[in-house]
Amino acid sequence: MAGEFPRWYSKTREQYQEYFKALENLGETVRRQGPLDEKTSHLIQLAAAAAIRSEGSVHSHARQAIKAGATPDEIYHTIMLLTSTIGFPTTSAALSWVHDLVSKDK
Repeated sequence: MAGEFPRWYSKTREQYQEYFKALENLGETVRRQGPLDEKTSHLIQLAAAAAIRSEGSVHSHARQAIKAGATPDEIYHTIMLLTSTIGFPTTSAALSWVHDLVSKDK
């Protein structure tokens, strides 16, 4: 899985292992506490990442959603649903961020 991360992230993650373990544990704990399945949780987080224009988080949550069973159409639809809320330019940017990742699965 480390090969999926940018080099700076992997290096920082290695240097601050306890910090990153705590972050990962928080995410897993929150997902287990609620009624939403893992795929839906990652699609929601994907939408939030797109809304705040976080390219790295968009990539991460798109990958995780796919791993949890999301289809390319579900990834695209999740982002496209945001158009009236975050605007077309931001939606378009997020779509471009997932394009290469999602198009490999088509």
